[in-house]
Amino acid sequence: MSELEHTAEDVGLCIECHAGVMRPRQITYFTWLGEELITVPHFPAWICDVCGRREYDEKAIQWLNMILDPNAGKPTKNQRRTPPLPRPRAGFPRPIQDS
Repeated sequence: MSELEHTAEDVGLCIECHAGVMRPRQITYFTWLGEELITVPHFPAWICDVCGRREYDEKAIQWLNMILDPNAGKPTKNQRRTPPLPRPRAGFPRPIQDS
């Protein structure tokens, strides 16, 4: 069964209109990042078949927030950087390795 094929037990009633059924769909998600409009195609959401209410997949929202974070991948103040390994210097013997 694919993500979008669910039985009646898998879907819920809409909390907005109380008449529709929330069904899984893949939509184009729109959000603003500063003054720039970001669009994400094939984004997982639950859509009411009567009123159109949208509820987005929480894990997908967390993932999107993580990749859109301008500080993603930058070390934080509390995060210690691993010092670089020392380079071998000319004129010094190599360490002896046990065999």
